[in-house]
Amino acid sequence: MGKNEEQIQVTQHAFLVAWGEFAREKGLVERMASVKLRQKTRQHRPQAKVLEFLVAILGGTRQLQDISLAAHPLDKDQAVAEAWGQAGWADYSGVSRTMSSLSWEEAHSIVKALDEFSQPFLAAELEMSIRQKKRLTLDGDLTGIPVSNTSKSYPNAAYGHMDDEIQLGYQAGVVSLVSEICGRLWLSGTHHPGDTVSSTQAETLVLEAEARLGLRPWRRTELLEKRIADYGPLLESIQQRLQAQKNGRQTAVERHQQAQAALDEHLQELESAEQSYQERQRVERPTSRLALLRKSVQADRKRCDSRKKAVVEAEAKLAKTQARIRELLAEIEGLRQRLKRFQAENQDNPQPIEAEFRLDAGFGSYQNIALLIEMGYEIYTKPHGNKTAQALRKQVDASTPWTRVGANAEMVAWANFKPKGCPYPLDMALERFYTGKTLKHSALCHFGKDPVTENLPAWFEHYNARQIIEAGIKEGKQVFCLHRIKVRSEPAIFLQERMALFAANFIRWATCWLAEQTQPPDQTLDVRKLGVKRQVQVGAHASAQVIRNSNGMFLRFSEHSAFSGMVLALPGAAFSNEKPPASFFDLLGHFLSNHF
Repeated sequence: MGKNEEQIQVTQHAFLVAWGEFAREKGLVERMASVKLRQKTRQHRPQAKVLEFLVAILGGTRQLQDISLAAHPLDKDQAVAEAWGQAGWADYSGVSRTMSSLSWEEAHSIVKALDEFSQPFLAAELEMSIRQKKRLTLDGDLTGIPVSNTSKSYPNAAYGHMDDEIQLGYQAGVVSLVSEICGRLWLSGTHHPGDTVSSTQAETLVLEAEARLGLRPWRRTELLEKRIADYGPLLESIQQRLQAQKNGRQTAVERHQQAQAALDEHLQELESAEQSYQERQRVERPTSRLALLRKSVQADRKRCDSRKKAVVEAEAKLAKTQARIRELLAEIEGLRQRLKRFQAENQDNPQPIEAEFRLDAGFGSYQNIALLIEMGYEIYTKPHGNKTAQALRKQVDASTPWTRVGANAEMVAWANFKPKGCPYPLDMALERFYTGKTLKHSALCHFGKDPVTENLPAWFEHYNARQIIEAGIKEGKQVFCLHRIKVRSEPAIFLQERMALFAANFIRWATCWLAEQTQPPDQTLDVRKLGVKRQVQVGAHASAQVIRNSNGMFLRFSEHSAFSGMVLALPGAAFSNEKPPASFFDLLGHFLSNHF
């Protein structure tokens, strides 16, 4: 290209062009192109149509048909296609057919490619935390993705709790990492039917997050060993009760047999007496032997029925205790298998990390809390149900001092509190909230090194900071339109869920990358001041000129866009001025420059 030569294209999706350059430079387009798909290529490769689906999600497309039928169709934007390394885009109907034909294996292969692209960025986060000896903070949640309650075209959709209602749809189990650089990064997402409940998913969330991180805490095997040992006296007590109940059942059976024998004997005597009275034509009188025998038989029948009932009751108690022992033995065996697995994991974990998990009350069963404690995490959660809060309310009275922790919230706490049903002592707190004239109570629980009972406002603030994952879920639904399922095949639905999580991370990483580019001295668009929502809903639909000249590649936003007159330089642009320091992004940028 000569010194004065200049190539200009017009785009209606400026930020999609910038993100395409980022995707190509960091290898995403190449990775997606290498995924093996069994579908045939006609005008467009199936891999290109899957990539187009991702680009549509990045642009916040509400309906799949908007790819072709929107006011400014994506499939007509040649500048975007070229930025993403494509000769052109397919019609939305072709994208729909490709997505609907994906198998589960292919969907997982695509997700694997996205994860491989993400790995260096995630490694940068982890290296920074490990170098600074900081604890990782993970947040987990289960979010509903409803569909029309009258629809029959969504495979394996089921009714469940979604947005405080019973709706038809799916559930997605998600885990996010609190990021010093990006604020929030999604680690994992699992696809479930709509009737899946949080209490069954705690271990799944943790294992998915650990697989994604490639790191885990040191398992607390010493606690698990003691927990298993503590079952000994309980098991012995139940076995003693079992033996006593076996003896009791045997006694009840023998007494019933004795009563039955007495009844049989008296029945024979009664039959013989009745025959004798008939042969001798004697009159039965109230005090006669025959009348007394009849009374004895009646008494024997009542006694026999009563003792038979005692046998049934003894057998029911025995069966209940036997079931309890089987359940207890299965529980102990499960814990022993867990201990064996955790011991092996510790042997294979030369560099354990410190990490905490924050979960809402849906995950807060004592069984889940105990598991996460044994897995080595610092736990911040709420107990499942309201029984714990009710029990804690009995621990306070009018003289109990409460600590204000928020504008309308107060707390009182207990360290090393042993809740009924939990094998480990926890830090417990009772919260009360004033909402007008209504006073509401709830409980918090914690396990770990943090002295939370010494600073209740900090405990309250730290737990409620898990709203970062709730904000992320809201972002996924409102910005990337995850609440609008664009496909009907379940592998494609799963892929849409994972692409929405990936898109949120991708834009944050692209923001760091764009901020690292040398920008012209005047009229520069500072992407660091633009949130993900504005980049998607405004920047990805802004009109601009894509200019290539001897200085490099630029986006010059049109006067009809929200960024009128602003310029964004892309890789390769050269300027004599030095950009101002951007240490927030330099940390990640420097690391990435050494890993790609």
